[in-house]
Amino acid sequence: MQTEKVVNHIVNWLKEYAVNSNIKGFTIGISGGIDSAVTSTLCAKTGLKLLCVEMPIHQAPNQVSRASKHIEWLQEQFSNVKRQEVNLTPVFDTLVSELPQVTNEEDRFMALANTRARLRMTTLYYFAGLYGLLVAGTGNKVEDFGVGFFTKYGDGGVDLSPIADLLKSQVYEIAKFLKINQDIQKAAPTDGLWGDDRTDEDQIGASYPELEWAMRMNDEEKNINDFTGREKEVFKIFKKFNTANTHKMIPIPICKIPITYI
Repeated sequence: MQTEKVVNHIVNWLKEYAVNSNIKGFTIGISGGIDSAVTSTLCAKTGLKLLCVEMPIHQAPNQVSRASKHIEWLQEQFSNVKRQEVNLTPVFDTLVSELPQVTNEEDRFMALANTRARLRMTTLYYFAGLYGLLVAGTGNKVEDFGVGFFTKYGDGGVDLSPIADLLKSQVYEIAKFLKINQDIQKAAPTDGLWGDDRTDEDQIGASYPELEWAMRMNDEEKNINDFTGREKEVFKIFKKFNTANTHKMIPIPICKIPITYI
């Protein structure tokens, strides 16, 4: 990958899109992870306004620390960056207290994890509306178009997606080029929706390099019987997530009414 050319292309694309839309800049949620760190840096490099929002909800301390240090680093490098912390823990807890109990606690945990992402989306759009900004998405190609590892109308609810055509490995290449903090580059990827340190790999069952391989194999129209051992297991995992999350990766289905009925 020609990293510098890719960086310049994304920065120019972001700036052109915002200027043509008569928008002042961007807002983005900073999680302490590699994707939000890279995306926020690319947005900052446009020279347009960038509001970095921290939105902890029972967050692991190391995630909070990485996010805070990244914003400090951005502000040292770019004069157009501002920060805003919104503690969503009390909001989340109040909502949870009003929701009915369920018999299947595992389903409840998943629903509440997605609720965290949707509270953050709502918060970002509040600031976007308040200051005339675009919400920048942080999803990469594997998450957004491979396994659908994002929350519909949560972190998937954005105005534009600067890194959605980049594989996770390519995001890491850009992070190295941009000199993103080492603690972020070395941290295991996590969605930060559980209040602990479980990683994306813990949840998915495969690493991002493995998923990138499976995504290539899927594009080549391979099937599960083409593989054995760990490769077969990984391809099965990829296909399971890809199939189950197709609804996230395609336009919302619309029931078209026959013209003769109207």
